[in-house]
Amino acid sequence: MLSNVRNLHTTKKNLLNLVPIVVEQTGRGERAYDIFSRLLKERIICLMGPIHDDLSSLIVAQLLFLQSENGTKPIHMYINSPGGSVTAGLAIYDTMQYVKPPVATWCVGQACSMGSLLLAAGAPGMRHSLPNARIMIHQPSGGAQGQATDIQIQAEEILKLKKQLTEIYAKHTKSSYDLLYSKMERDTFLNPEEAQSLGLIDTVLEHPPSSTEGTS
Repeated sequence: MLSNVRNLHTTKKNLLNLVPIVVEQTGRGERAYDIFSRLLKERIICLMGPIHDDLSSLIVAQLLFLQSENGTKPIHMYINSPGGSVTAGLAIYDTMQYVKPPVATWCVGQACSMGSLLLAAGAPGMRHSLPNARIMIHQPSGGAQGQATDIQIQAEEILKLKKQLTEIYAKHTKSSYDLLYSKMERDTFLNPEEAQSLGLIDTVLEHPPSSTEGTS
């Protein structure tokens, strides 16, 4: 298992001691896991907190590891994120689409900005939200400085990103590009039912689905 998976949740070393340790009985005696490594053993990935390069690297590594373990069994990604870096988020997105196992997504708490894109990018029929979560979509934002030409280059790049992200949302939600483009002009907060109507998720769950639904 990935020994440093606990870093998914904090970069502050003094908080690492708060990560629970799970002790299991095996044929060779006791074995201790931190809770996130134990969840990874069950093919569960926790994407919690702002999306940045370090978090993205860990999520990508876990997706690739789980694919190497089993190329068909679903992977379950639980998301509670305010969003973050577009490039870091797209690295996770591309890997989700690249790996062979279907990736089920679950929104717990919130999935905002890039978090909502990753939520929507789960395998069809396997995108879920808990009932009191919130989902938010909006256009990318950023700042620019320097000479006029430099500012123009950066402005053109962020407009390309806006179009690219809208196209990704449209691909996975089956909603029209124009509808999504208009909703992303400003922060649009959605409850799970509204997100379901827009096609960002498939189901709102209060309890775990049965094993016959293809999830665990």
